[in-house]
Amino acid sequence: MGTLYLVRHGQASFGAADYDMLSPLGHRQAMRLGEHWRERGLGFDAVITGTLRRHTQTIQGIAEGLQTRPEVLQLPGLNEYDSLALIAAIHPQPLDPADTPERYRAHFRILCDALAQWMAGVISPQGMPTWNEFSAGVRAVLEHVRQHHADQNVLLVSSGGPIATAVGEVLGTAPEVTIALNMRIRNSAVTELSVSPKRLMLQTFNTLPHLHALEHAEWVTHA
Repeated sequence: MGTLYLVRHGQASFGAADYDMLSPLGHRQAMRLGEHWRERGLGFDAVITGTLRRHTQTIQGIAEGLQTRPEVLQLPGLNEYDSLALIAAIHPQPLDPADTPERYRAHFRILCDALAQWMAGVISPQGMPTWNEFSAGVRAVLEHVRQHHADQNVLLVSSGGPIATAVGEVLGTAPEVTIALNMRIRNSAVTELSVSPKRLMLQTFNTLPHLHALEHAEWVTHA
């Protein structure tokens, strides 16, 4: 039986003009994860990522920590939904910058509402696939892993939405639970699925084993 390690990208640039870029801390989170795995002798038979810049930068940081240069398969089915398009579909007026705790919480309340409506087929955000198309892309990646890597260690770097969708597929969760899982996944967090030719099973969710030391306590982030 193999193991699929699903990793959310390191901290990106929330609130900046271009979110799709790791912050300096995001780079450190990714490299530290690679170092953690190298210290424990963990290697990977296959590496899969989405095509977003933050996915590429995260695998580069992990590879630097592992001191390897892996061959990477990029699959667009692992790309994140467009949160700005989702929010605009139910809140056409621009939101205030999420520069206070209250505005930050308001931003994600609106996003969760939009996600629920998208998943129910109520809204069709501009430029986005339907929820059924989005989740089918994630299922296709899981099927690829099950078919081709059932007895191997596979590293998958993606975003909170696809990872929560993958966990939801394995557990058969309701949409509201999938959204809740999505909102809790931390930057560079690891979720593990055991992989056999017949099924995938959840082993761990949203863990940060590489950041357990006190010196890394302030490295834990969510955006």
